[in-house]
Amino acid sequence: MLDPVPRPTSGLSVRCTRALFSPWSRLSLLVAMLLAAAVTVVVYEPQRLLSAGWPPQLSGAAAVMLFGVAYGACTAAFVPRPLLNLAAGALFGSQAGLVSALAGTVLGAGISFALVRLLGQDALRPLLRGRWLKAADTQLSRHGFRSMLALRLFPGVPFAAANYCAAVSRMSPVPFLLATGIGSIPNTAAYVVAGSRAGSPTSPAFLIAMGFIVVTGIAAAVIAWCKRHRLRGHRAGGAGELGHAETRPRVPSDGPQGG
Repeated sequence: MLDPVPRPTSGLSVRCTRALFSPWSRLSLLVAMLLAAAVTVVVYEPQRLLSAGWPPQLSGAAAVMLFGVAYGACTAAFVPRPLLNLAAGALFGSQAGLVSALAGTVLGAGISFALVRLLGQDALRPLLRGRWLKAADTQLSRHGFRSMLALRLFPGVPFAAANYCAAVSRMSPVPFLLATGIGSIPNTAAYVVAGSRAGSPTSPAFLIAMGFIVVTGIAAAVIAWCKRHRLRGHRAGGAGELGHAETRPRVPSDGPQGG
């Protein structure tokens, strides 16, 4: 008997598969997931933890671990970290709250990094065409750990934006997570302590924590203003040099002249 001849793969199915797994299709899936996460946050309002408290049936180490997991998921869904840090301190105190908040910070950063790296990097990297976008990408790709450490220490750059920029770059995940965990300690600790001592706003611990938050916020604003001012200076200087070059008179060439 003759062996059956295998049917050729349908061209339509191949095109559909390629379109389904194309960079832009994966980016669309990422955008849909982020929008769904944001809508879920708006509906369930996790900020109610500050007023309603933690469920009484959950306590001890299990509650701290569960809060850390919820913290990471909420961070990936754009819930502001200061709110979650205050809740961690108010619910579990300074020490357990700091452990839970830092674990959730690293977990949320890892979730965001993995999603953007798997679903969005291929589509977004070709869009890095501007000079400053390329410079930021080069900085994160070559000096990822120290660059991310600086971004985490100064709260001027939004947490989610830093996650996405690192994921679109060629930065490795291990330095990213390590820099996130180390660089987030000071600011996270300040908010957790403030949340744990919110009931006594005149206590030294609360005042020191709030002072640290204010000082770092002002420092971040000053650094951002200086960077913006320097950037405008560079652009103005470049435009001036270009205009000067265009208005410069042309020197006639010493070519042979007709008699």
